Amino acid sequence: MAAAFKGIKRHYVVTMKSPLGAKASFWAHRPERSNMLMLRIMTKISLTLGRSAGRVVLYGIALYFFLFAPASRRASKDYLGRVLGRQPHWRDGFRHVFSFASTIHDRIYVLNDRFDLFAIRVHGQEIIDAALAANRGALLMGAHLGSFEMLRAVARHHNDIRASMAMYEQNAQKLNAMLAAISPLAGQDIIPLGQIDSMLRIGERLEEGGVVGILADRSLDHGQTRPIMFFGRLAYWPVAPFRMAAVVRRRLIFMTGLYGLGNRYDIHFEALADFTDIGPADREAAIDRAMHRYVAMLERYCRAAPYNWFNFFDFWEAPAAPAK
Repeated sequence: MAAAFKGIKRHYVVTMKSPLGAKASFWAHRPERSNMLMLRIMTKISLTLGRSAGRVVLYGIALYFFLFAPASRRASKDYLGRVLGRQPHWRDGFRHVFSFASTIHDRIYVLNDRFDLFAIRVHGQEIIDAALAANRGALLMGAHLGSFEMLRAVARHHNDIRASMAMYEQNAQKLNAMLAAISPLAGQDIIPLGQIDSMLRIGERLEEGGVVGILADRSLDHGQTRPIMFFGRLAYWPVAPFRMAAVVRRRLIFMTGLYGLGNRYDIHFEALADFTDIGPADREAAIDRAMHRYVAMLERYCRAAPYNWFNFFDFWEAPAAPAK
């Protein structure tokens, strides 16, 4: 069991390293070393004995992370101090880690279509419905805030809608391995970013009336970033996801699935930006407005659900200098 815990800890540290700072981009290049056997065992326990039994084990896993991942714990303390406006107690730190572990654990049930186990409320349903009714697809932008996987709870009401995730190839490989361990039938339609045909595939999916989601709070290596104030200090945000939205000329919808206590999730949709009629001359100004609005939304939702921010690294670290 100790070896399994070490494997989970390595997975936790690797996947949560920052891609925005000098020490951070290695998260995307380091080989995946998570213990898939442990994940399969956890899946078996959870599906056989139920969510309550699985959460008993989860407390031990979260406590292990909290005690033996000091860099992540320091980053959590820094963030919690900003969002709570006070010195965080150790209980705040543990709740932060446990919330993260809970959303990972709940993926087991979401990917096996056990939505009956959750009390899910959807806010702004009319926004996503209107976008899909227009037959031009929907481009959803989220963050490592809550559970983006809860989008499946909304998609099940639109059985003919094809949902895809646009992500960097290294992340796609990790996600596919995780999905295979949880449910061989729960494949995810993934569009790898950074390839020659990435924009073409995204555009085609939207033209088909599908949904494409992207998490826009991290980037790879030395991708262009833009400094925007976040909880009173400059943070460096990737420009590429917003430039992609401008290129495909679509309305952009913000989406997050916030985890509450027990089995509660609140899914929020908000109109973020509209690039439909933005020409090349006005594109950069529109991107800048969209980025500032996005960061403001993240700050607002972090204040509403402070333990749902799952970037366990120094998010305010300056970006790395380009290699020469």
